[in-house]
Amino acid sequence: MSGRYLLDTNVVIALFAGEPEVRARFDDAPEIFLSPTVLGELLYGAYHSVRLAANSARVEEFAVACSRLVIDDETGRRYAEIRKALRNIGKPIPENDIWIAATALRYGLTLVTRDGHFKEVSGLPFVAW
Repeated sequence: MSGRYLLDTNVVIALFAGEPEVRARFDDAPEIFLSPTVLGELLYGAYHSVRLAANSARVEEFAVACSRLVIDDETGRRYAEIRKALRNIGKPIPENDIWIAATALRYGLTLVTRDGHFKEVSGLPFVAW
């Protein structure tokens, strides 16, 4: 693996929950990236929580600690390719996860996730923490 990781939402949530293995891997990773899609999912969760201010602040603070990526034209092309390929094989995955996969492929990153459906995305390197 490259040591350059794009975190999926479920891994960030595990990190926020204080899972020791996730914390250790996060601390040892040379580079951690955050996509706008994951940031949006995290903020959406914070906005619908009982502790809106505290959870939103935690997400924003975490985002500052990560390298952030943009969704550009090339990411859009990757998204279209992935979505078409998944449709062709009859293995759809959630829309936001297609954007996350497209972002990882666009920037040559290893996706860190707990969702097994990413195995359906051809050429996507991923690991589970």
